[in-house]
Amino acid sequence: MPTELEYLREIERLAHRVTLAASDELQRHVTALARALHHYHFEGDGCLEEDRPFVRLFGAAVLKPGGLADYDETCARFGVEPRPEGWALWHTWGKADLKVTMVVSAVETTEGLLQNWSHGRSVDPVSPLPSQITLVHTGWLGPMTLSPRGARRMGIEGQALS
Repeated sequence: MPTELEYLREIERLAHRVTLAASDELQRHVTALARALHHYHFEGDGCLEEDRPFVRLFGAAVLKPGGLADYDETCARFGVEPRPEGWALWHTWGKADLKVTMVVSAVETTEGLLQNWSHGRSVDPVSPLPSQITLVHTGWLGPMTLSPRGARRMGIEGQALS
């Protein structure tokens, strides 16, 4: 049987371990909270669609009527019908790192991405549903706002390419 002093030392040792474990757990929760607070949430941000993988984007753009000099002409160039809600361009990579531009109907998702990117938050969307993908073009076509990751990769931050 331990002496009273040994017993107190063991209690102190165990209390210290509990404090360290609680500190680690608290840190995980604080980190999760910080991520949520520094993230503008939008449909397709992956917070609710956990079963869909993320798409790593180099850049993106939104094409809308009134946003470009000639929206109809731009749609014709991409081979899509003009829509009142517009289109989104997602610049990513296909197999073997082939650069591709996806024309998707996920305009709100793209606007959420651009909102995050404008604050330097490097977020990617979940993969669009097959019904949201209208066309996939080889190469990066059209206007592009670089993702923070894309801008860092290029050595240019906060610039838009067209």
